[in-house]
Amino acid sequence: MEIMQKQSKELKKTTRLKNLLIPGKPLMCPGAYDALSAMVIEKVGFSAAQVTGFGLAGSLLGLPDVGIFSLTQMVDATRNICRSVSIPVMTDGDTGFGNAVNTYYAVKLFEEAGAAGINLEDQVFPKRCGHMEGKMVIPMEEMTGKIEAAVAARNDSDFIINARTDAGTLYGIDEAIRRGKAYAKAGADMIFLEAPKIDNLDDIKRAGEEIGIPISIGIVLGGKAPVLSYEEYCRLGLARLSFPVAPLMAAMHGLEEALKLLAAKKGFTGEDARHYMAFQDYLKFVGLPQIREMEKKYLPGDEVIARYERKQ
Repeated sequence: MEIMQKQSKELKKTTRLKNLLIPGKPLMCPGAYDALSAMVIEKVGFSAAQVTGFGLAGSLLGLPDVGIFSLTQMVDATRNICRSVSIPVMTDGDTGFGNAVNTYYAVKLFEEAGAAGINLEDQVFPKRCGHMEGKMVIPMEEMTGKIEAAVAARNDSDFIINARTDAGTLYGIDEAIRRGKAYAKAGADMIFLEAPKIDNLDDIKRAGEEIGIPISIGIVLGGKAPVLSYEEYCRLGLARLSFPVAPLMAAMHGLEEALKLLAAKKGFTGEDARHYMAFQDYLKFVGLPQIREMEKKYLPGDEVIARYERKQ
């Protein structure tokens, strides 16, 4: 088992992500909104993560996901997130930040930033979260051009192009399937069915069978997609389960509850520790012991003594 894990980690992140996309055994992919959340995703045992535009808009700008976050902001955030973990990360390319030409250069920037794949969606810009009202989609032919440009732009053929269609929310599963087939033909590696209207769950299974490449869906508590057991998602033949806002919503809830107690009690009490990670545990998690070792190795000895061997 250890040999297999070592061999897996030696593969490129793009290849590792590609190998994890197995229809009927969906990859669970939580959304990271910063480097720290990505590190927690890896720590608890997930095999991959994704950059969440929704989470970045909320955590960095305090705004909803309505297309305000720019390409350069998203690339910078993606670079920091990818650098912080050893698991593959799929980034959020929104609508490609423009037309097919913009999409071409966006893919190059995201690949250079270390992403193992990208979500690209067929919404009209400015886009919005797929589980919010007010969505519109561009013509299918325009989106196929964006997919073709994305495929042409990538240097690594294992870099995943995940073509998302929001048409299923507006026009139903048959239109989502029609578009999914076209995007697959244009070179997409996976189709993201975002919040499609369905008559029964087997419509999702049918979509995968008819489109013919791996299928992903996004799951949000209180959103538009069906919340099912993992076994049921397996039965539907899905290859990836996106949980884009789960980490952000958990952090928001925990932060609010802890600060309510702090405000109510005018400070800490002995029983409050359960609401917080221990300070020393946090320092260990973010790598302070490794920094200490580097200081001992590279800084002058008298400086190390001054820092750590005198009373403070």
